[in-house]
Amino acid sequence: MGRTKTKKQTKKKVVSETTEPEPIQSASSTPSLLALLEKAQSLIVQCDYELATRFIQRILSQHPSNVEAKEMLGVVQLEMGDIDSAKQTFLSLLPPNADAPSSPPPSAHLYLAQISVEDPRLALQHYQAAVELLLAQLKGKERTGDRVFNDDEIEVKSNIVRALIGQVEIWMDPSYDLCFEPQAEKTCEELLETALKVDPNNAEALQSLASVRMSQQRPEDAKVCLEQSWSSWKDLDLDDPKVPPIPARLGLVKLFLELSLYTPALLVLHGVMTADDEEVEAWYLEGWCYFMMAEQAHENGGMLDDLSWQELAKDARDRLETCQLLHIRQEHPDKPILEHVHELIANLDGMGIKSSSLDDGEDDGEDGEWVDDDSEGEGEDEDVDMS
Repeated sequence: MGRTKTKKQTKKKVVSETTEPEPIQSASSTPSLLALLEKAQSLIVQCDYELATRFIQRILSQHPSNVEAKEMLGVVQLEMGDIDSAKQTFLSLLPPNADAPSSPPPSAHLYLAQISVEDPRLALQHYQAAVELLLAQLKGKERTGDRVFNDDEIEVKSNIVRALIGQVEIWMDPSYDLCFEPQAEKTCEELLETALKVDPNNAEALQSLASVRMSQQRPEDAKVCLEQSWSSWKDLDLDDPKVPPIPARLGLVKLFLELSLYTPALLVLHGVMTADDEEVEAWYLEGWCYFMMAEQAHENGGMLDDLSWQELAKDARDRLETCQLLHIRQEHPDKPILEHVHELIANLDGMGIKSSSLDDGEDDGEDGEWVDDDSEGEGEDEDVDMS
């Protein structure tokens, strides 16, 4: 098995060259609405939220009811951490608000569902409302035979599936009481059945179904679902729209690790790091993967896929230390990841696996001994958080 390297690339930050909304060249002296919307959107992509807000406010001063501008304002407010303002902005797009459009945008419900983390039943209501609006769009366009809509059909179906999966995740989340209700399992099955009717062989729906099968103690059925999911996109270019977003791919890796499927886990992680080599969770999962492979190699005579347990343990340490540095530098909010990283590095210390920064060209810790204690099995026995 080939091993990915820990070499880092310097990421370039996009810096806005302007500090104030400047006139945008158009056929007239006044920027068009479309030009202003495009400029605001480009600034959001560049993460220049303050300047984007100025353009959005300029749009709303001229067109107070513009739905796209209000949606962008809500997104900017979310990105800047102003959750309450974002909530009010998205609610303004929905009835019974007097200024709500006659056809409310499904995206408003989707954002509100994600905001409503402390009220799972409210989040479910918003997800379901979004699904109903999106399904109506889909059926309406199919009846009219709108050819233009065909270009957007994949995105609409994808949004429907993700809204259904969002509901499944809430029903399965152990931090909510919903997962203990008698109808939880049946509800999840029905939601995923609907998702696969909307978009058969959808990778994310199959992945979610695999997670349900794992919770039902049906690992072989879960493996079948994962193979179907991964096979649908693993040979595509990473920029293909059918490739799931990074969070979904990291969720897939967690399932692979839970099933001890290390090779596909590393292949998926390689793609994630190609897209973003500063993704903290990817480095964590890769380090954890190599740690579990080292454990398995030690138990099976010291080798796994032509690699010694010492080589695998060294790879694990390199990845975990990179994760630790990125986590601290980025002030990453997921503290349990950092705690587990510290625990795994401590275990590697006990094995005699040294940090690369302290290694003076010695033999990758090959004289180290495997220390069998309860803490060392943490990487293999601990349940993966599927939320």
